[in-house]
Amino acid sequence: MKQILEYVWLDGYTPEPNLRSKIKVVDLEVNGVEDIPEWNFDGSSTQQADGNYSDCVLKPVRLYQNYSKRTKIYVFCEVMNPDGTPHTTNTRASIEDDKDFWFGFEQEYFIREGKHQPVLGHSNKSRNPYLGLEPQGKYYCGVGSNVVGRDFVEEHMQFCLDMGIDITGINAEVALGQWEYQVFSKGTLKACDDLWMARYFMEIVSEKYGYSVEYHPKPLGESQDWNGSGLHTNFSTKKMREVGGEEYFNSIFSSMDIRQKKHIEVYGSDNYMRLTGKHETQSINKFSWGISDRGASIRVPIQTSKEWKGYLEDRRPASNANPYNIVRVISETIKMANEINTTKNNMFSNVGMKQFDEIASKYNGILRTDELLSEYQNDSEYTLSNSVSHSKNEPITELKFDLNNIKRDTGTIYND
Repeated sequence: MKQILEYVWLDGYTPEPNLRSKIKVVDLEVNGVEDIPEWNFDGSSTQQADGNYSDCVLKPVRLYQNYSKRTKIYVFCEVMNPDGTPHTTNTRASIEDDKDFWFGFEQEYFIREGKHQPVLGHSNKSRNPYLGLEPQGKYYCGVGSNVVGRDFVEEHMQFCLDMGIDITGINAEVALGQWEYQVFSKGTLKACDDLWMARYFMEIVSEKYGYSVEYHPKPLGESQDWNGSGLHTNFSTKKMREVGGEEYFNSIFSSMDIRQKKHIEVYGSDNYMRLTGKHETQSINKFSWGISDRGASIRVPIQTSKEWKGYLEDRRPASNANPYNIVRVISETIKMANEINTTKNNMFSNVGMKQFDEIASKYNGILRTDELLSEYQNDSEYTLSNSVSHSKNEPITELKFDLNNIKRDTGTIYND
């Protein structure tokens, strides 16, 4: 039986990779990803190899197909070196597969009339001063003359659903020609794979319409009074969903505050144009969290805040960000919060002073031992201060802690 396999992978372009694909026709029965053979490609044409040693290997990792129609199988792949090691551009290999870590990505984007063409719905009105564009307001979740591109958007949604991707919704966004879809997945790897393939299927559908999908976070310019495009990332771990507690969530907020720069570094190029502190964003140089606050770095859903169990929304990632990098840095920060929370709860028993410094260095944190002690000895003052909570973003006041009251005896901390 002839089977059409379309191999899909990420190239080596920076700051964000592009999607690539090629088709292989084989005579085999496919029951799972393990039945799909590896393949190779010319890495010198994708900025992943030199011409004198150009072969890169495609390692199948996940399949997408419409089981009701038995059409072609889309084979999502990692890029590997000929010796079987992950290629340097293979960001997927940098994260662990944690199936208890759930992610929901809100992918915003603009539709252009074509490559390097105006945003859909903007060209005629921009050229004709009598038509003009109304300010943003009516376009969000709009209908009729307040939206453009609905056929394209809904066809993409159906394509994803047919391929087994859990698209949980779509809506028109605040600018004309701007839309959003939401993808939910359980597991770190599956969440990222599904988003990349949802992007790929959108590229496929755009070929039919002659459109170009724009993922730049501020395509209409940072001086214009239009919202940019984000990739709001909703996440939860089993501990967040089932154990929770305000103290634990405060540890997460504190850890995210400490690692603010580490997150921003991988949250998409040109994100500074979008994260201005306006248009439902926090400043790129500040960190804040707030309950139901869409102007904060981290939005705490009202339902989560009621019992301090559930998910959080990181509103900082840009629409062009690589989800593997987002998941990796969030996972690292959650691990840091878990270790600090455990250390804090045990700090009066048998935890050595060196453990604080080890945690800080392990996750590229900036706090020293005395600073971490100060933070968690004064936990209620620190984590609930206006400088960190509820999006007020005032400078964090330096907390003082008398280290002379701490006795050191064979590496154990005691409190007088």
